[in-house]
Amino acid sequence: MSKLRVRFAPSPTGYLHVGGARTALFNYLYARKSGGVFVLRIEDTDKERSTDENTKQILDSMRWLGLDWDEGPHLQSEGLDRHRGAALRLLDEGKAYRCFCPPELIERKRQLASDHGDGWKYDRTCLSISPERSLEMAAAGVPFCVRFLVPDGETTFQDMVHGRTTLKHDEMEDFVLLRSDGSPTYHLSVVCDDVQMGITHVVRGDDHISNTPKQILLYKALGAEPPIFAHLPLILGPDKKRLSKRHGATAVMAYEQQGILASAMVNFLGLLGWNPKGDREIMTLAEMVEAFDFSGVGSSAAVFDTEKLLWMSGKHMERTPAAELLPLIEEQLGARGLWTPQDRDPARLARVQAMIDLSKVRQRTLPDLARDVARYLSDDVEIEEDARRKHLAGDDLAARLLALRDALAGCADWAPAELETAVRGAAEKLGVSAAKLIHPARVAVLGVAVSPGIFEVLAAIGRESTMKRVEALVAATARA
Repeated sequence: MSKLRVRFAPSPTGYLHVGGARTALFNYLYARKSGGVFVLRIEDTDKERSTDENTKQILDSMRWLGLDWDEGPHLQSEGLDRHRGAALRLLDEGKAYRCFCPPELIERKRQLASDHGDGWKYDRTCLSISPERSLEMAAAGVPFCVRFLVPDGETTFQDMVHGRTTLKHDEMEDFVLLRSDGSPTYHLSVVCDDVQMGITHVVRGDDHISNTPKQILLYKALGAEPPIFAHLPLILGPDKKRLSKRHGATAVMAYEQQGILASAMVNFLGLLGWNPKGDREIMTLAEMVEAFDFSGVGSSAAVFDTEKLLWMSGKHMERTPAAELLPLIEEQLGARGLWTPQDRDPARLARVQAMIDLSKVRQRTLPDLARDVARYLSDDVEIEEDARRKHLAGDDLAARLLALRDALAGCADWAPAELETAVRGAAEKLGVSAAKLIHPARVAVLGVAVSPGIFEVLAAIGRESTMKRVEALVAATARA
């Protein structure tokens, strides 16, 4: 058996949306699991709507997701002459014919049928024109398109997701291969390119399933073996309607801009319609490759749940080493004047990574993480009103803050265990619960009511910054 070859073939008429990204991912998983080849083809034949910017965005999106391709990107527009040649060959072989019907006439017939509540397909008016007369009319400059002559019978194919699928040919019209301006249609171009690139399996969305019988007929008419097909289920919004902009962002890069981790996005897309064996939900791309099998891909529509994506991003953030997260938030920290990529002093770098490790377990997006880490780095503490109301009250506040300051100042070893011993000892001497010092300490250094373990926080922030922040709160309380 020849090596498996799959392709992802987006159109650069817009950004890569989540449905397209899911298709790209499933092609990637199948190719990598099977030791096959993943081909990238840009279907740019719609010159009016295709742009270089969209092509770049598609490639950037795939790189962000980590979906590296083996061949390409090939441009479909480079094969136009080959596509036209295939149509002319079918014309010569009697498998296609010229249609001289004006588009307005066809539209009129279609509308008339619609007005009567009927469907309409092309009535083969021009099939009765002899080949000789057809050539004469074409030579005389009469506009024409080229239509494929659909044979009698039916087409059956075995879909890897939907199983045995059949379409009777009398439900299919003689579809256009070449438009009147000589440009190839989607059906012709995609089949010609799949044949030329040796594609063995076509993995794409459910919205293409009605195209498949037409394309199988074209493969056979061109003397090629049709590939094996797999049509992925639709992606719906939470309201169970087809995913669209009304449900929020649909462009993949919008999620990068929102600060979703790429690993989480890939993980989330992979589970839209695919159920790996077992109860695993959090998976790396490599783990997904290892587990992937089309037996786990269902035919029912999948629901895009943004809250689930955010949860998954948080889980991936928790698993990601601080050294990998820091480059992702450096720009945001730099905008606050708190960090630059040039800040490579080993001690400072270790402290910042410790801050990230403390913060990442509570965050779901990179902006959230950057905001939280900024609290650790900045000595300019902004106290949240809720934290002030809860923990900076009572007639003994000034005394408690002084006890806290003195206890911290007396710590010889700035480590969590010694810091905890010192603070709890000071509280005991003062005759109050440890919480009466711990909560004000948290507000003093971070300005919030809730954080990771306060002694780990103090250790990460460091002696100098901690004392500066506590002294600032002591002074502010004395002035109040």
